[in-house]
Amino acid sequence: MLADHARICVRAGRGGNGSVSFRREKHVPRGGPDGGDGGRGGDVYVVASAQLRDLSPFLRHVHHKAANGAHGAGATKKGAAGEPLRIRVPVGTEVRTLEGELLADLATPGSELLVARGGEAGRGNTCFVSSTRRTPHFAERGLDGEERWLVLRMKLLADVGLVGPPNAGKSSLLAALTRARPRIAAYPFTTIEPNLGVCRLAEHRFVTLADIPGLIEGASLGVGLG
Repeated sequence: MLADHARICVRAGRGGNGSVSFRREKHVPRGGPDGGDGGRGGDVYVVASAQLRDLSPFLRHVHHKAANGAHGAGATKKGAAGEPLRIRVPVGTEVRTLEGELLADLATPGSELLVARGGEAGRGNTCFVSSTRRTPHFAERGLDGEERWLVLRMKLLADVGLVGPPNAGKSSLLAALTRARPRIAAYPFTTIEPNLGVCRLAEHRFVTLADIPGLIEGASLGVGLG
């Protein structure tokens, strides 16, 4: 079955916590704080890939999460930033909100969209030293990354099209060659809109466009279904 739309939940990584640490070297009197900052959470991107043909991988894998940032450490060591997550989708995929707002049309290979920003990192206790506060015993916690639901809609481009008059067997042929299940009946114009199916031949895979509403004379002028 060919999937041309899917809903996914994306969540960016959480920022790492800042560190509470103090210098304790033997020959450093009154060492003072040396807690490092945490790392920023990973971002989430949606990237167009020419290696994918449809959105079927997202029918079961709905939730996608980027890596969290690492926590800070002593000696002013900053935590590593979380690895960004790049979600690959087929070329021609539209990214929309649940309300239908278009965020991007990924029409070219390699085009990408930032859909969730990673959480800000927490600062270590070194950042809170002042003239009146010489030994802060606290640090900041990292913030959560953005989380949102998205709707992926793919504008499919077929490699093969089946055309013909009504009741010519186009739907039956599509059902025999692919796993698509178009409506089949013994009367004209059973098919109201085109149906798509994936056909495999040995090592080759292509998309077959079939079930185009039956063509009759004058269809372009509105005769029949138009």
